[in-house]
Amino acid sequence: MKTIIHDFDSAVFEELFPETAQLTRLGTSEPPAVILSPMYPARPCIGCFGCWIKTPGSCVLPDSYQEMGKLLSRTSELILISRCCYGGYSPYVKNVLDRSIGYLQPFFRIIDGEMHHVMRHDNRMAITTHFYGDAITKLEEETAERLAKANAVNFGASGCTVHFYQTPEQIRGNMA
Repeated sequence: MKTIIHDFDSAVFEELFPETAQLTRLGTSEPPAVILSPMYPARPCIGCFGCWIKTPGSCVLPDSYQEMGKLLSRTSELILISRCCYGGYSPYVKNVLDRSIGYLQPFFRIIDGEMHHVMRHDNRMAITTHFYGDAITKLEEETAERLAKANAVNFGASGCTVHFYQTPEQIRGNMA
């Protein structure tokens, strides 16, 4: 199953990607894609460690993002679409990724000299990140690419690709 996290208004997403927007409307018990958008606000992670200690894998905050760990454990491909903000994700996309920390364990491992979380699940999803913005500097692009790749290592991804665009419309046709 694909999981798509984007920071567009839902109407803009449906206009840009009408075929993808229809994937969640097929009425199956396990849809081919789950699309997360700012239409459903996410409460910010409060750093309480509840998703690691109190309710392993599940966030203690009651909202639509409480089970991000379980969702990611069933995800074969994670697609992130985000405005590039100072070399990072937009606030909404970052917030959803922060709320996904229950997908991992609170313990650490060293990979290529970097500290990353120990995996909670055996799932190895592919991660594709699409950053857009009309004034992304070279430094912001380099920072965003390093961040996306580090996140992919942390999530135990099977692969990671990062793309940059000046406008959201340029992403159309690049979402396999």
